[in-house]
Amino acid sequence: MNNLLEQKLWNWKLVAGLLTVVLGGIVLAWPGPTILVASTLFGVFLLLTGFTELFLAFTVPRSAATRVLLFISGALSLVLAVLSFRHFGDAYAILLLSIWIGIGFVFQGVSEVALSIGEQNLSGRGWYAVLGVISVIAGFVVLVWPFNSIAVLVLVTGVWLVVMGMVQIVQAFQIRKDAKTVREAVDSVSERFAPRKRSA
Repeated sequence: MNNLLEQKLWNWKLVAGLLTVVLGGIVLAWPGPTILVASTLFGVFLLLTGFTELFLAFTVPRSAATRVLLFISGALSLVLAVLSFRHFGDAYAILLLSIWIGIGFVFQGVSEVALSIGEQNLSGRGWYAVLGVISVIAGFVVLVWPFNSIAVLVLVTGVWLVVMGMVQIVQAFQIRKDAKTVREAVDSVSERFAPRKRSA
C-alpha cells in the first residue's frame, strides 16, 4: 500500500471514529428523543459508514472478494440509511428502526472481520477483527432485545456507537503506526543496498 493510500485509510478511520463517538454522545445526551430524531441520527451513522466502506471498496487495493464485500456492506448501509429516514407509523417505528440498525451493525461487523482474515498485510489488522466482533455483537443485541420504547433503544445503541467509535480511533492510530513501521523498514533496507549499487 503506498503512502497516499495509507494516509487516506488512517484519516478516514480517524474521522469515522470521531464522528461515531460524537453521534453516540448526542444520542445518549438527547433528552427523550422522538422516533423521528432517533431515526435521523442513526440514518446519519449508516450514511457515514456506508460512504466509508464504498470509498474503501473503490480506492484501497484489496482482493476482489474483499472489494465486493465492502461494496455490498456499504451499499446496504446506504439503503438502510434511507429507510431509517422514512417514517412508517408509530405502531412499527421502533421495531423497524431496531431492525435497520441491527442489520447495519451485523453487516459492517462481518465485512470488518472478513477484511481482517482475508488481508494478511493489512495495517492495524487485529483492530479490524475487534471492531467487527463488537459490531456483530451490537447488531445481534439490537435485533434480539425486545425494545418497547424508543428511549431504551436509543440508550443501548448510543452506548454501542460510543464503544465502536473509540475502537475506530484506536484502530486509526494503529494503522498509522504499522504503516510508519513498514515505511521505516523499507527505507532502512533501501539505504543498506544503495551503497552497494553505487560501488558496483
